[in-house]
Amino acid sequence: MLISANCKPNLFHLITYLLLSISCLLLGSSILNMGHHQHFDLIIDLFSMSHLFPDNLYYRLAGLCFLLVGSLSLLTSFLRPQLPLTCLLEKGISILLICMAIPPLISLVNNAVWIADLGGFPAIGAGQGIIKYWALLAIGITLLFQNKLSSQSIIWINFSPIAIVLLWIGGMKFTAIEANGIQTLIASSPFMSWMYSMWSIQTTSNLIGIYDILATLLLCLGIIFRQFMLIFMLPALMVFLTTQTFIFSWDSALSSTSILTTGGQFLIKDLWFIINLIFILLTPLQTQNN
Repeated sequence: MLISANCKPNLFHLITYLLLSISCLLLGSSILNMGHHQHFDLIIDLFSMSHLFPDNLYYRLAGLCFLLVGSLSLLTSFLRPQLPLTCLLEKGISILLICMAIPPLISLVNNAVWIADLGGFPAIGAGQGIIKYWALLAIGITLLFQNKLSSQSIIWINFSPIAIVLLWIGGMKFTAIEANGIQTLIASSPFMSWMYSMWSIQTTSNLIGIYDILATLLLCLGIIFRQFMLIFMLPALMVFLTTQTFIFSWDSALSSTSILTTGGQFLIKDLWFIINLIFILLTPLQTQNN
């Protein structure tokens, strides 16, 4: 649980809300400054909302929702958990997260997110950023029902988005489209660029895909054999931490006009998976302290 029964503040609470605030504040600011966004276009088209209001209104609403969640999360991170205001803010944040995650996930039924040249589903293209909203949905559900769900339920709820994104996007690494798509990312990285000096673009991508799949399997084993959790979760954690370094090494991640580009927004969402990992690692410990 984020809050123990005696409502003592804890590092778990602080880190969770700080990561949520950083990601949402950056996303909200970027969306408001950018305006047009492919993911929101997919949602607007799917629900046939373009004729109701100007498209800019939807972009602004999405950006404001992220800013609201980010601001509330920042405030919550520094409030004492036992305060009635804190509990009210947590409930509001969780409901907002769930409402913000569901529309993008529903838009996965739109054929535009799949790569037609590879046969469509499950060859995912534009939907790679959309499936990351599973992490946001899991966070919202965990925060809303943390006192009602068992620790095992919370663990598997937060494992599911990690498994989805690592297995799905990891599987895409074996395709030429994805291998070429990540080339500039990998080449910019001081931690990964060396791979191209040893292997081809496709082989490098294949190895990253294999790593993603193995990281998922190890994390699953860590959940089953809790005594090895800290060790077995490290490969998955390294995936999401390395992704954050691309924001600084990849020229196309940042923009002088919108803070984060669409690529940068794709990368910052991986902070949500770090929150999922925190829930997986510390939820049993919090439960034992209750």
